[in-house]
Amino acid sequence: MRIRSLLLLLVVTLIGAFTALNWSVFLTDTALSFGITTLQAPLGLIMLCLLIFVVAYGLVYVLYLQSNVLMDTRRNAKELQLNRELADKAEASRLTELRSFLEAGLKQRAEQDTATRQALVARLDALENTLRTTVEQSGNSLCAYIGELEDRLTPDKNEPTALR
Repeated sequence: MRIRSLLLLLVVTLIGAFTALNWSVFLTDTALSFGITTLQAPLGLIMLCLLIFVVAYGLVYVLYLQSNVLMDTRRNAKELQLNRELADKAEASRLTELRSFLEAGLKQRAEQDTATRQALVARLDALENTLRTTVEQSGNSLCAYIGELEDRLTPDKNEPTALR
């Protein structure tokens, strides 16, 4: 229990004990003035009833406040749960969107890589064909030069031998 509850219980117990010890005095009739009229009644009993009424009113008020706080807490908890669910759905939506964006980017990059690879292969093939043509032309030119040198170095049978 809290200290306030214990203190309240102690005060109520002391008032109850005081009332029990002085019960005969509480029931003694006294002349009470109400401004307009005077009445013979037990002052202690009237004051005790007023005290009980005030305590009961205070308890009802505290219970009312407590129930309002509980209802507000439950309502806030439900709203918080709904907001949490909305936030989770929004986060999942953003993650899904990010995933699709990344997949689209990766797919586009793969297509670019494929196109670049095809262009590179085509260019290498063209360079290879050019190189083969150049090597073949160089080989033909070299053969022609060698043939010409052979013709110059080997005597022709139709030429006179004296010139040799």
